[in-house]
Amino acid sequence: MSKKRKKGSLTVVGTGIEAVTHITMQAQACIEQADKVFYAMADPITIQWIRKHNSSAESLSSLYSTKKLRRLTYSEMAEQILKHVRQGLKVCAAFYGHPGVLAEPGHAAIRQARIEGFPARMLPGISAMDCLYADVGLDPNAVGAQSYGATYFLRNVRRFDPRHPLLLWQIGFIGEAKVPLRACNRRGLKLLVGELRKFYPGRHKVILYEASQFAVCKPRVHWVRVSDLAKVRVSPLTTLYVPPVGEPRRDHRMARQLKKVSG
Repeated sequence: MSKKRKKGSLTVVGTGIEAVTHITMQAQACIEQADKVFYAMADPITIQWIRKHNSSAESLSSLYSTKKLRRLTYSEMAEQILKHVRQGLKVCAAFYGHPGVLAEPGHAAIRQARIEGFPARMLPGISAMDCLYADVGLDPNAVGAQSYGATYFLRNVRRFDPRHPLLLWQIGFIGEAKVPLRACNRRGLKLLVGELRKFYPGRHKVILYEASQFAVCKPRVHWVRVSDLAKVRVSPLTTLYVPPVGEPRRDHRMARQLKKVSG
């Protein structure tokens, strides 16, 4: 009688933003116990750590190309991960930051694995948004928060409230369908400035934010006017935080109803 083949599985984990120090105990255990590990990140310290904890570790970054659409690269990454799941291996795929935030391959691999009947899950990691909340002092429960990818915001969002905080991600990649050749697409950034000027005065101050990647470094929290936004340094890691302008519109009728149900 032939031996029954082991069924593969997939766990997608995040390594956080700060090198090694943000890796959770749960993510570490998954990396150590996997039959095969894939990773996608540029941080050499974390890469070395992963390789030390699992000798099977293999980079997915070689699939990137400046001549190829990013969505095709993400599809190829997912397929590379799934190929080993289908072979009956316990696979762990590790991504920078939170594996479900600005990381399409993890979502795609999990969706397809489940369609094919394989157990698949995602474990949370520390994202740039988590770091921003801490470094800038923003509490979304107290003042709200509107969060969009910068390209998505320009392409799709026609109604938002400037009286509440606005977070825009990947402002250096605006309009880029392929891996960008430059650190910032200035033409895309100018489009964003033009759109923001419809809602905020040019003197309104915003924050260019970059989370610290290493424990010995400080985060970048750089204040700049909206009118000057397209002139300053922006990197692939830059997030834009736009503080609110004016006071939020209070719903007095709802406030009275809430008071009645407050116990």
